[in-house]
Amino acid sequence: MMRSAFSVALALALAGCATFGGGQAALTAPPSLEIAPGQPAPAQARFYADCIVQSVNGPGYDREGNVIRFHCNGDVARRFFDGLEAWSADGGQQIVDGDRVWRFSTPIRENPSFVDFCTLTGAQYECTVVLNVGEFLTE
Repeated sequence: MMRSAFSVALALALAGCATFGGGQAALTAPPSLEIAPGQPAPAQARFYADCIVQSVNGPGYDREGNVIRFHCNGDVARRFFDGLEAWSADGGQQIVDGDRVWRFSTPIRENPSFVDFCTLTGAQYECTVVLNVGEFLTE
């Protein structure tokens, strides 16, 4: 019994030594550089690709924090907006604010920052695709 208690205490102490900083495990080996094989992208991936391509050619893209925001409009944005219809309605990611309808690819927490979305205001469609590029954008 005493030996079991000692073993448990030793295991807990060693586990505590294996962490540092914010509770991250200490690296015991270098990271693997093996890349997982890709899988075919689903049909809705085309909405993102089309929006990014249009954005690069105009109306443009910008930065917010560590993300690049690609903006598209017109038919490209309409197709994306329409593609989000069932997803947004089923998941509660559609918000009507006055004459503007917002559709999100994921639920928003506080505001639309850092989330992909499309809007419809009157007959004008606009979308924003967010690409998190991490600290590389840090000034």
